[in-house]
Amino acid sequence: MRLVWKGTVGEKFVVRDVQALMPELAYTTVMTTLNRLAQKGILRAKAVRQQRAHEYRCAMNPDEFLRLTSQHRVRDLVRRYGDAALAAFAASLDELSPEDRKRLREVGRR
Repeated sequence: MRLVWKGTVGEKFVVRDVQALMPELAYTTVMTTLNRLAQKGILRAKAVRQQRAHEYRCAMNPDEFLRLTSQHRVRDLVRRYGDAALAAFAASLDELSPEDRKRLREVGRR
């Protein structure tokens, strides 16, 4: 994703564009990775007419990715560990510095 977010592969790209930048990886490895990123909503995939190839585009920027990933991780922790996870989050809040508390309030307003 660094290559995509930096614009190294261009706004629209195909598997071969990425593989050319990472020749140590097999075409099928790059294709599988791009498909999985598209399934997760991180990339958008569109079939190329009259070809078996797909054209990919970035679906989110790094900040959006971090926000989405963080939300998924927190939900998963609460689902898996229930009250223990909630208690750990609460204890972590008690340990925040005044500066971090201020940042948390600001982030919460967004």
